[in-house]
Amino acid sequence: MRPLDQQICFTLYATSMAITRAYKPLLDQLGLTYPQYLVLSVLGENGSQTIGGVAARLDLESSTVTPLVKRLEAAGLVERRRGREDERKVEVTMTPAGQALLERSVCLGDLLMERSGMDGEALEALNRQVQALRERIVGG
Repeated sequence: MRPLDQQICFTLYATSMAITRAYKPLLDQLGLTYPQYLVLSVLGENGSQTIGGVAARLDLESSTVTPLVKRLEAAGLVERRRGREDERKVEVTMTPAGQALLERSVCLGDLLMERSGMDGEALEALNRQVQALRERIVGG
């Protein structure tokens, strides 16, 4: 068996954990957890989304996303509404306060570049490689 450091699964896991730990102090200042930040990021990309749409984008279950959205709503960062065409679906929209908070979170990317010693182009290339790996694993 290969040592952990020679296993890509462990390297990706450990790197993800390191990034999350690096982001934590900045997210704490914003009053967000990393999963809440991800929900706001999805809404920032796509505007209003159903809970199911957010869950699909994050590759999570709706039952995992719902409590995150409820906490964001309690903080005044998102609003939930029953779907007009299908009341079983809950639509989530970012409030102006949520948008302002998401804009303040751009420093996370700057922190990653600083800590990694990589420029934006190198990080984007690495991200594309990891995305391609994920797609091959999911599709294969």
